[in-house]
Amino acid sequence: MSWKTLDDMDLAGKTVLTRVDINVPVQDGRVTDDTRITRILPTIRDILAKGGKPVLIAHFDRPKGKVVPDMSLKVTLPALEAALGQRVRFAAEDFAAAIAATEPGEVLLLENIRFFPGEEKNDAAFAAELAALGDIYCNDAFSAAHRAHASTEAVAHLLPACAGRLMEAELRALEAALGNPARPVVAVVGGAKVSTKLDLLSNLIDKVDSLVIGGGMANTFLAAQGIGVGKSLCEHDLADTARAIMAKAEGAGCEIILPGDVVVADRFAAGADHETVAAGAVPEGGMILDAGPETVARIVAAFEAARTLIWNGPLGAFEIAPFDAATVAAARAAADLTEAGRLVSVAGGGDTVSALNHAGAADRFTYVSTAGGAFLEWMEGKTLPGVAALERAG
Repeated sequence: MSWKTLDDMDLAGKTVLTRVDINVPVQDGRVTDDTRITRILPTIRDILAKGGKPVLIAHFDRPKGKVVPDMSLKVTLPALEAALGQRVRFAAEDFAAAIAATEPGEVLLLENIRFFPGEEKNDAAFAAELAALGDIYCNDAFSAAHRAHASTEAVAHLLPACAGRLMEAELRALEAALGNPARPVVAVVGGAKVSTKLDLLSNLIDKVDSLVIGGGMANTFLAAQGIGVGKSLCEHDLADTARAIMAKAEGAGCEIILPGDVVVADRFAAGADHETVAAGAVPEGGMILDAGPETVARIVAAFEAARTLIWNGPLGAFEIAPFDAATVAAARAAADLTEAGRLVSVAGGGDTVSALNHAGAADRFTYVSTAGGAFLEWMEGKTLPGVAALERAG
């Protein structure tokens, strides 16, 4: 990997413009989940320890280049200060004066960068204004790296640039999963619709040895093989696409694992009557809501034979018991293998983090990304502007 880290930079006495992602959920003026805040702490603390002045640049919501008071980053200050264990200065305007007033050992958070129209336009003049505020640029926002914005891309060309600790961990995890993985590699791709994951499936087929397809999207593949899926969620109009994906996988030597048995119910509701049937025996009025135990056993066997696992999306309707059983069982098996040193497991995107947390397995995976769209685009084989800028800077 051809990008610099904090270890490569002399930060003593330097102002470090640090792009972070603290676009956290807020309710009634309070942060309800501080995960993204706690994940940037190693970078902030490292900059402070090396004698640098961390100036945090971040976005919040979608103000579309206008000042929207309800979207001020000031709402994150209490949670940021609590997590960091110290006061954090805040600058709503005149960033240069605020930076000059910030003492060594202090941290400064700038107002929502998306209040400025030049940010999302990746405007060169606005990037130059940002660059003039600091000495070094540090990008610790992998989750925003798929956006070519001034604070994620353009400014990286104007200052000595490096990856923060979270960005570094994310890139190393993805390199281990897809760049140069230990083989065999198995991927789990679940979720509701095939249509949202066509690029992902197409890219993975060329990179993995086995591909587990679960969730509602598995129904489309079953239907494409002439298997009745009752009134299950299914994109029947993508039958030809599903058959093309299966043909491509066969040609690439990639095994596709589809449900052989399924859990069906007549409605999607907690406590709904349900039964496990063979995939080819779904009642006409039945809905497939989870993979069955035989399918789970086959998935776990694929995990046991693999050295690397990439996971994106649940295997069933995990939000409601008992249709969480397949996701929970498979996730825990992957976590056990990871703890035993037999598997490198990397997961992220969409409902994946929620599903793995629900299973009590997230903390035992090698790496779980909270990056969402950026993680998915990386898995799809796309170039991420924020990462490419760091590579050029390196």
